[in-house]
Amino acid sequence: MHVNSDSSGPGPEQRLRELGLTLPKPFPLPPGVVIPIAWVCVDGHRVLTSGHGPQAPDGSLAEPLGKLGAELTLEQGIEAARLTALSMLGSLQRELGSLNRIKRWVRVFGMVNATPDFVQHTPVINGFSNQIAEVFGFESASAARCAVGMSSLPMGMPVEIEAELELLE
Repeated sequence: MHVNSDSSGPGPEQRLRELGLTLPKPFPLPPGVVIPIAWVCVDGHRVLTSGHGPQAPDGSLAEPLGKLGAELTLEQGIEAARLTALSMLGSLQRELGSLNRIKRWVRVFGMVNATPDFVQHTPVINGFSNQIAEVFGFESASAARCAVGMSSLPMGMPVEIEAELELLE
């Protein structure tokens, strides 16, 4: 089954293996903490994700943490967005059983933890979009997108990203 309409190449599961990418384990909540959300919500052929942040392979929050324009460089923000893509792919794979079920990315909303004078939100969120395009192909990964600055994000994360996707029929 080929997911990408712009490619007759491998599906996303095989591309992950070819690229040597490892999806992180689920985010470990502290004992006694309950978050009343679903990381991924499937409604027919529509999939919505909750906001995801950068994760290390063990599932913990990836460092460094902080604000772009203060503690973090543009390059660190781009890497955090790339790791956020892998975090989201891990949640999608666990919920869907296979990333090969995804037809296309419809919408991406990227939030950047930034100082008021930081204006490079788009390049930061490109780290996410480029990682998704590398796995799914450009056409399947091209989504409507927003990249905005926030005065803070949970746990000091540099980025938080949510998305909407469409599943194959």
